[in-house]
Amino acid sequence: MTAQGGALRYQDLRRWPAVCGILLLTVALIVTSAWRTPALSRGWLVAFAVWSCVPVGSMVLLLIHSLTGGRWGEATTAILRPSAALTSVVAIVFIPILVSYGQLYPWAQAGSPVAQDVIKWYLNWPAYVSRALLALCGWWVLGTTFALGRGRPLLAGLGLAFYGATISLVAFDWYLSVEPRYVATAFPATLAIQQLAATLAFVAVFAAPSLDESVASDIGALLLATLLGVVYLEFMTYLVAWYGDLPDKAAWYLKRSSSAWAATIIVAFVFGAVLPFCILLLRKGRRSRYGLQSAGISVLLGSVLHFCWLIVPAFDHQVLVAAAAASAFVVLSVGSILVGRVLIPEAGHVRS
Repeated sequence: MTAQGGALRYQDLRRWPAVCGILLLTVALIVTSAWRTPALSRGWLVAFAVWSCVPVGSMVLLLIHSLTGGRWGEATTAILRPSAALTSVVAIVFIPILVSYGQLYPWAQAGSPVAQDVIKWYLNWPAYVSRALLALCGWWVLGTTFALGRGRPLLAGLGLAFYGATISLVAFDWYLSVEPRYVATAFPATLAIQQLAATLAFVAVFAAPSLDESVASDIGALLLATLLGVVYLEFMTYLVAWYGDLPDKAAWYLKRSSSAWAATIIVAFVFGAVLPFCILLLRKGRRSRYGLQSAGISVLLGSVLHFCWLIVPAFDHQVLVAAAAASAFVVLSVGSILVGRVLIPEAGHVRS
């Protein structure tokens, strides 16, 4: 009786972080959905873009590992599976964006500069919601299935194809359409690789103490590859825009060329690419616990600044938007950690 009672009390204590996390996220959702000020709604979009990288990226890494195998996936199960399970929270956290879409997207406002045929056939409320629900529900199912260890290689292959199709849709719908006259065909791929980079950085920070040198080197090499992918795609996008010399593309970059935003992207490049590249390029740096964690923290900081540079300049009152984004990101992160603290100890015992 005493042992059982002690176990019961322990389980009750373990549930409290999840309860607190759910309450925190619920209050944030209600406040953001009910108090629909432009700065708060826009800040929530920026925070969502940054925060959702790890749950969605964890789902993708689980799909990839199901097809390729490898010790890196087995050693990081306790991080990737609980994070992938949070794809359900990603779908719920998107609700304030649906509610306040009219404050976020010019195509949803009266007197929109977007061509009427584009609004009629693509950029309209029913189509936007349909594509968002398709992506979010699909990711929810895939993330939950593989988080529980029930996914198989066939489903993983189909899931990766589904992810490739949906990320191409939502990358434009959710983020690029805040400035709908600017189009960059490489942006979906950039977003997808940025999600993988942020997830691998997250794994590097929290899993490094438990990794042996061989697995740590594999994680470091994967992180290095994703960093090169992001830098390459961003540079080629800029190069193509510069050579094209088109007014809409020039206007997009001009908004981000002020001294403050120029400093932001330079700092993002240094912390998100140059510094971790120098650490991870050395075999000793990849194998070192502290080297891998330092590279991970640097990449996460660079990713946050990169997303701010991409999205915030599209809006007015940028200081307020950035402040709202920082507050929303803290709330989302703390709520996720509280929920994840319950899931993480159990993930290591799940076997596919």
